[in-house]
Amino acid sequence: MHSSSAYKMKSFSYSPQWVIYADEHIVVANKPSGLLSVPGRGPDKQECLVSHLEKQFDDIKVVHRLDMDTSGLIVFARTAEAQRNLSRQFQERQTKKTYHAICSGLPSESKGAIKLPMRCDWERRPLQIIDFKHGKSAETHWQIKQQLADRFLVVLTPITGRSHQLRLHMKSLGHPILGDNLYADPQSLNQSSRLLLHAQALSFNHPETNKTVKFECHPDFLE
Repeated sequence: MHSSSAYKMKSFSYSPQWVIYADEHIVVANKPSGLLSVPGRGPDKQECLVSHLEKQFDDIKVVHRLDMDTSGLIVFARTAEAQRNLSRQFQERQTKKTYHAICSGLPSESKGAIKLPMRCDWERRPLQIIDFKHGKSAETHWQIKQQLADRFLVVLTPITGRSHQLRLHMKSLGHPILGDNLYADPQSLNQSSRLLLHAQALSFNHPETNKTVKFECHPDFLE
């Protein structure tokens, strides 16, 4: 169970409702869980959020991405200048992102910070591992929003942006995200048919006006 292929690739019908906001410079979309952000390798991985959005916005340009199994907010550029501007903001950590997730268990604390360095587990890609010697710094802040009997809703704020950071950090805390086909134990995996991780809020400086804009989109698993 160490591959994204553990979730069968499914086909999506594009909906204009995926688009949260659009102007001449940017497009902000709500990516469904199970859909790639950008094309992958091979003919079976060409369907993605970009391929759907291109039907409505033929000038769309990639700035960042979300894991296939993660849903939520993602911003695209529509001009080369906007792409450079936004890419720099992400690289210099000028953007702010918060995620909602449902994790297993009963934490002893209501909030905290996880600072565990990470690197790719090359022999078991795409898995990531904690490595204090060779890993890159990774930091996640978390705060419980609602505690239930055997699970909790948590707000996650990544300070760094490592691949699979939130998934690995919550597993390392002893509370994997439900439905995580890469890092959860079998019981936590089987409690959801999808990864219960959603990019809920995203703020950045608009590449044209330089004014801070913030977008929010609540996850469907909380409806």
